[in-house]
This record gives sequence, C-alpha cells and structure tokens, in this order.
Amino acid sequence: MNIRIAFIQLLPGNCLAQQLELGKKACEEAKAKGADIALFPEMWSDGYRIPQDRQALNKLSIEPDGSFVRSFASLAAQLRMAVAITFLEKGEGAPLNSVAVFDRRGQKALHYSKVHTCAFEDEKMLSGGGGFYTADLDLEVCTVRIGAMICFDREFPESARILMLKGAELILAPNACPMEINRLSALRTRAYENMLAVATCNYPEGQPDCNGHSTLFDGVPWLKDEPGVRDMCVFEAPEKAGVYIAELDLDRLRRHRETDVMGGKYRRPDTYRLLSLNCQQPPFPKSKIMMDQ
Repeated sequence: MNIRIAFIQLLPGNCLAQQLELGKKACEEAKAKGADIALFPEMWSDGYRIPQDRQALNKLSIEPDGSFVRSFASLAAQLRMAVAITFLEKGEGAPLNSVAVFDRRGQKALHYSKVHTCAFEDEKMLSGGGGFYTADLDLEVCTVRIGAMICFDREFPESARILMLKGAELILAPNACPMEINRLSALRTRAYENMLAVATCNYPEGQPDCNGHSTLFDGVPWLKDEPGVRDMCVFEAPEKAGVYIAELDLDRLRRHRETDVMGGKYRRPDTYRLLSLNCQQPPFPKSKIMMDQ
C-alpha cells in the first residue's frame, strides 16, 4: 500500500490569521491531489519568527489547544486527511517549537516539541521538549506508526534511534533551514540505519535561510531480489513554493524491516554506557575517565 504525503512548502504570511487561511487552502489542495497526510514546515503559526524580546515572543506563542490548532483538527476531520501542523507553543516558561498530528477523524495522534533547539542562535529564547514519542496514525489506506523530529533534531542520531526503538515506521520532520548535501545526508543516514522513512518539509526559497528541497527518504536501500543498491530519496522538491506530493510504499518498507539486518536487530546496548551518561562533549585532550567509559 502507498501513503501519499503532501509537503506544504509555502511562504508564510504576516500574521496568525493569514497563516490559518494559507494553511487551510494548502490542505484543501493537498486533499485534491490525493494526499493522506499534509506536513507543514517548522513553526508555521508565525512563519518561524523568533523575536529576541521576551514580551514579543510570548505574544506570538499560542495555546496547543487554542483556536489555531483546533482549526486544523477540524479541517483534518472535514477532509478525512491527517494533518501535521506546526506552531510556536505557549509554555509554562519559555515557548516551545511544536507539531501536532491529527488523524483523518480530527483526533490528536501525536504532540511533539523540539528537543534539540538551536540554542546557539535565535532559539535560545525557547524551551526544549522532554522526549520523543510515537503513535499509530489512522489513515484511509492503513495505520502507520509515526514519530516526529524537528530540524536540528536530525543532527542527533539518538532522535531517530529512540523513535525506531519505539516502533516508528515514518518520521515526520518539519524544517526551516538551508537543505544542502550534508543535512540531506544526515536524513538519508537516519532513514538507512533505522529502516524507517523520513519525510522533511522545508520552507521554499524566499523565506530567510531556507531553500525548499523537501524530501522523502523511504528507508529501503536495496531490494532482496534485485542486484545493486537503490536511491532511498524517492522525492525531492525544487526550491520554489508549492504543495508537493510524494508516495511511500509502506509494504516495501515493512518487508525490508522484517528481512534486513539494520535497525535494532544487532544492537549491543551493553557496550553503549557512555551514551546513557549525563555528560557534555569532553574537553580536549580527552580525559582518561572519558576514554575508559
């Protein structure tokens, strides 16, 4: 069976009302093109604007169960299509960079806040999420186990690895940065090493520091009965704005997960003790205690 994913690779408007209107029209277009899931780029509610003034930032943040997010839940039910909507979430302390995924009945399947915020840049104003989660997403054609990463999360292998260990088959990855060979290679690697699909939606050219190139890596590097290797990138959007559709062959991915050796099948967690320690990058040269872990 094939899952059709819509990448809402569009330029944002200037206010929350415009974001709602643009987002609704994009979802309607995605449905007309046969999509099962509509995926937005990072922090769609304000077009990835992060004021460095606390008062201005808090004013832009919205409640996770407020009217903006609920509108996309209602739209998902109306269109009978899953929607992954992104937003600057009002938090108890600083705001969060979040995504909510609603199934085709408008029920919330997943709510995730970016764990690895870009705290070295504007996102130092935000709080980070507390963990990685998976959920079964009910689609018209099937049910698929999903997880989420947001942009910089991709640079940490632990993000996708935890989602894989929790059963994720498809990772939805909202994004707002230039997609170039190294970042695309990281996404390819996350898909390859975990035997899962990664769908990334970016803003198009015209959005500061963004350039389109939304992608779908299907997680299948070779087929059992065919020689050689195949390109796991089954879709890459151009730089220009648009609502783009890509298909994921879920049956093929599931067969690969059953028969191949990647993912969690031959892990040696007994040798990974250092990964469980609450430590930062060691000073250089490395101390003996770190080398002995």
